[in-house]
Amino acid sequence: MGTENPMNLEITEALLSNESEKNIEIEIPPWKDQITIRGLVVSALLGTLFCVITHKLNLTVGIIPSLNVAAGLLGFFFVKSWTTFSSKLGFHVTPFTRQENTVIQTCVVACYGLAFSGGFGSYMIAMDEKTYKLIGADYPGNRIEDVKNPALGWMIGFMFVVSFLGLFSLVPLRKVMVLDYKLTYPSGTATAMLINSFHTNSGAELAGKQVHCLGKYLSLSFCWSCFKWFFSGVGDSCGFDNFPSLGMFYFDFSPTYVGCGLICPHIVNCSVLLGAIISWGFLWPFIAAHAGDWYPDGLGSSDFKGLYGYKVFVAISLILGDGLYNLIKIVALTVKEFCNKRTKESLPIISENQDGETSKLLMEQKVKDETFLKDGIPTWFAASGYVGLAAISTATIPMIFPPMKWYFVLGSYVIAPALAFCNSYGTGLTDWNLASTYGKIGIFVFASVIGGNGGVIAGLAACGVMMSIVSTAADLMQDFKTGYLTFSSAKSMFVSQLVGTAMGCVIAPLTFWLFWTAFDIGDPNGPYKAPYAIIFREMAILGVEGFSELPKHCLAICCVFFVSALIINLLKDVTPTKISQFIPIPMAMAIPFYIGAYFAIDMFVGTVILFVWERLNPKEAEDYSGAVASGLICGDGIWTIPSAILSIFRINPPICMYFGPSLTS
Repeated sequence: MGTENPMNLEITEALLSNESEKNIEIEIPPWKDQITIRGLVVSALLGTLFCVITHKLNLTVGIIPSLNVAAGLLGFFFVKSWTTFSSKLGFHVTPFTRQENTVIQTCVVACYGLAFSGGFGSYMIAMDEKTYKLIGADYPGNRIEDVKNPALGWMIGFMFVVSFLGLFSLVPLRKVMVLDYKLTYPSGTATAMLINSFHTNSGAELAGKQVHCLGKYLSLSFCWSCFKWFFSGVGDSCGFDNFPSLGMFYFDFSPTYVGCGLICPHIVNCSVLLGAIISWGFLWPFIAAHAGDWYPDGLGSSDFKGLYGYKVFVAISLILGDGLYNLIKIVALTVKEFCNKRTKESLPIISENQDGETSKLLMEQKVKDETFLKDGIPTWFAASGYVGLAAISTATIPMIFPPMKWYFVLGSYVIAPALAFCNSYGTGLTDWNLASTYGKIGIFVFASVIGGNGGVIAGLAACGVMMSIVSTAADLMQDFKTGYLTFSSAKSMFVSQLVGTAMGCVIAPLTFWLFWTAFDIGDPNGPYKAPYAIIFREMAILGVEGFSELPKHCLAICCVFFVSALIINLLKDVTPTKISQFIPIPMAMAIPFYIGAYFAIDMFVGTVILFVWERLNPKEAEDYSGAVASGLICGDGIWTIPSAILSIFRINPPICMYFGPSLTS
C-alpha cells in the first residue's frame, strides 16, 4: 500500500476522524498528552539501567545489540505496575496508552544511545594516557602530547554540545524515509508490534492470536539464548556463535537475525549473504594470501596496516557509494517536485470497489499517515535548530580540544547530514547502526588534514562529532518508524528524543564514571579491556601518516567498490522492475564486509522460512510472520539484560563448547 493518490483527491480531517471511529476504533490522544511525568520518571530509571548495560558491553566485547524491544517491554511493565498499584490505593489513574509506551521507549533509546555514540568505549578513552602507554611510546606517531584523560566536567559538556545536532539533521526527511522509501527499520517495527500487542482490544481475535504467537516465540527465543549462554565459556572461540558453516564463516544461531530475516525484504537478506560470500569467501582469503607482499605478515587482527584496513575501507566505500547515490536521488526528486509545485502530497484514498477487510486496512494506513504528518516539525525549525546548535558547538569544541580548530568543526557539520542520511538509510534496510564506521571517516580525514601537530586528538574529536550526529539521526528515524506504526505523533517522538538526549548527556557520563573509578578500564588482562580504544587511536595515528600508509592496493580496491555501488544503484533505477527486483543492494552487501559474516546465514534462514511460508499459506504468513519475527527479536533482546547482569557480577558461563577439525592419524 503506497502513499500515492492517483485521483489527486484530499481526505479531510473530518472524514478521517469519522471513519477511524467506525472502522478501527483507535483513540489517538493529543501529542502533549502522550508525554507524561510518570513516563519521564520511568524513562530516566530505564535509561540509567540501559546505560550501565551498554557501558558493560562497550568495555568488554565492544558490540552493542539493539535494546529497543527491551525498552518497550520494560516501559510497559513499570508503568502498568504503577497504574495498577495506584488504582488499588484509590487514586485516579490516567489510562496508559500505546502512545505513552512509545514515548517512553523513544526516550530510553535516546538516553542509552549516548552511552554508545559518546565513545566511552572507543574514541573518548582512546585519548587517555593508559591507551597511549599500551600502544607504546616508541610507536611512530604516538605522542605524549596527544593525551587527554577522561574527566566528568568536559565529558558532560562535550555531550551537550554535540548530541542534539543529529536530531535536527534529518527531521525534514522523515516522510521520505518512513512513507516514501518504506524502510523497514526491523527493531523499530518489532518494537511497534510488541507495544501494539500490549494495547490491543481483547475482542480482536486476530490480534489475540498474534499476541499469543509473539509470546510463544519470545519465550522460545529467550530460552534458546539462555541455553546458548551456558556453552559460551570465557574465550572468543566458545559456544554456538562459532559453529562453522560452508567452510567460509560461522553460523551463530541468533534468533535476532533470523527475526530480522523474517522482517527485512528478501532482496536485503540475499544481498547480505552475497556480500558475506564475496568478502569472506573470496576477497579476504585472496588478500590474506598476499600477506608479506601487500602488507607485513604477522600483524594483529585489528591493525589498519593489515587485512583489517582493507575490511574497514572497502566497507566504507560501498556504504558511501550507495548512500550518496540515494541522497543525490532524493535531492533531485525533491527539487523536481518543488519545481512542479507539488510539495503537498495527498494521502491515499480507498478505492470504491474494495471489500470490507481491505477497506479497513487501507483506512488504518490512512490514519497512520495522517497522524504521522499532522503534528509535523517545520523545516525552518529543524534548519534553524541545526544552524544554531552548530554555531554553539563550533565555538565550544575548540575550547575542549584545542587542535580541533573552529573551521574544522564547521566543516564537519557541513558534511555530517549527508553521512547521517547514509547511516539512517542503512539502518532502515538492515538494522545495523554503523555510526562507528562513519566516525572512522572523521578520524582519518581530520587526522590527515591536521597532521602530526595535534592530528590524533583532533581526529578522535571529529570522530565524536560524526558518531553523535549519525547515530542519533538513525535512532530518531527508527523511533519515527515505531511511532508511525503505533499511531504516535511525530512531534511527541521528537520532543521525547530531545528529553532523552538531555538525560543521556548527564546519565551516560555519570554511569561511565562509576566504571572508570571502580575498575581498571583498559587493562588487557582485566575484565574491562576496552578493545576498541587501541583500534581508534591507531587509526588516528595512521591518519596522520596519510593515505600512503594504507596497505598496498587498498585505495584502488576501494575505488572499484565505490564505483560498483554507483553502477548497481543506477542499474536498479534504469532496468524494468522484473529485473531490478533481483539486483542486490550495495548498502546491505557492505555490512558483512566490515562487521563479519556470522549473521548472514541467520538472516538468509529467516528469508527462506518466510519464502516457503508465503508459498504454502500466504494469508497465515501475512498475519503471523511479523509476530514470529518480533518474538524472536524481543526474546533475544531481553536476554541481554540478565546476561549483562551476570557478567557485571563476574558470573561466567560454566562450559566452553568448541568446534574444531577432526583429528587425523
